[in-house]
Amino acid sequence: METELAPRARTRTRHPNSWVFFDGEMVRYHDVHIGAMTHALHYGTGCFEGIRAYWNAAQSQLFILHAEAHYARLRRSAAILQLELPYTNDELIRWSAEILRRNDARTDTYIRPFVFVSAEEIGVRLHGMEQSFLIYTAPLGDYLPMDGGIRCMVSTWRRISDGAIPARAKVSGSYINSALAKSEALDNGYDEAIMLTHDGHVSEGSAENLFMLRDGVFSTPSVTEDILEGITRKLIINLIRDELGLQVIERTIDRTELYTCDELLLCGTGAQVSPVIEVDHRAVGDGRVGRHTSQLQDLYFRAVRGEDPRYRDWLTPVYG
Repeated sequence: METELAPRARTRTRHPNSWVFFDGEMVRYHDVHIGAMTHALHYGTGCFEGIRAYWNAAQSQLFILHAEAHYARLRRSAAILQLELPYTNDELIRWSAEILRRNDARTDTYIRPFVFVSAEEIGVRLHGMEQSFLIYTAPLGDYLPMDGGIRCMVSTWRRISDGAIPARAKVSGSYINSALAKSEALDNGYDEAIMLTHDGHVSEGSAENLFMLRDGVFSTPSVTEDILEGITRKLIINLIRDELGLQVIERTIDRTELYTCDELLLCGTGAQVSPVIEVDHRAVGDGRVGRHTSQLQDLYFRAVRGEDPRYRDWLTPVYG
């Protein structure tokens, strides 16, 4: 006797049928078909970038932030995974801008390029497999609270080691590490997680780099602490040195230093510049957004929205 199965309730949000770039063509989002057996879906065999474009209403302009640097990093990530990116960075930037124009993007927008193993076969390997390349866009506001600061916990989940999964590559499969830490933090009433390396030193947030101010000096974990070599991280280092006139040291940071520092912030394409006001129920500084962090926020947002002409070389205008 056959049993009729009730249709499963669908709760997912349907993405708008926007323009995307897929395997060399501009197509509609709903016309992209990725099979159920796609290798990257099952094994995480792909790498991606997250690029922001900032809307300036006064100028009626959308600015892509550091497009060249992001696509250069995607190329490095792909090389680590033995994937090929068969387009130049200039082509990728032009197509990104074209997608935004076709979608009439006039708000802060996220650009997601993704190169992945698209072969529909079973078997764990990287070499000699069919691959695909995709760019899509979506509106994106603040990933973390910007104004009042965020509360963090030091996660029980350790940051992946570069000797296990390449930490400096944005590998899609590796983000289960971030998801475990982030969900643990949210489940415990915090906004974000801070992850330690396997030897117990501070690495980064679930998807952000970290800066700490103590005694007038900013410190950030070095690139050998299993961090993603963040593009926003590099911008913040330059702003601290050039605009605030303060020293930045890349060094090993112990967990308890987070409890005694004067200011703490997380940064990244998604997080932007997010002040941390509490770690493990301990106030950072006086428990409010620090003066230097507030200055960095102001400098950063003026630059990325095209309001500071000194930093126009960071930006690729989309319209006109």
